[in-house]
Amino acid sequence: MLVLTRTPSQEIRIGHDIVVRVLDVKGERVRIGIDAPSEISVHRQEVYLEIAKANRESSNVADPGVAKVMEIARNRGENISSKSSLRGRPKGSPGAEVNHGA
Repeated sequence: MLVLTRTPSQEIRIGHDIVVRVLDVKGERVRIGIDAPSEISVHRQEVYLEIAKANRESSNVADPGVAKVMEIARNRGENISSKSSLRGRPKGSPGAEVNHGA
């Protein structure tokens, strides 16, 4: 970990396009500003952890339609994984796209 001492209005650069500026220091509180490209996410730690938790939970939600297709495939002796794509197969073929009424 790089540890630096900065005073208000001084900056730290990360790469070519990220700037961290010390805006104010009051007691034990430091206000910083971060200038980064829009494609780079910048979050407080607690917000980042909540986003990561929500992403993990949403990726674990079981889709009953996918589960049913996988069950049918297993019963037929086919080897497919839950991460394989079922799109693009002709209708009626094993593993064809299923319309869930959405």
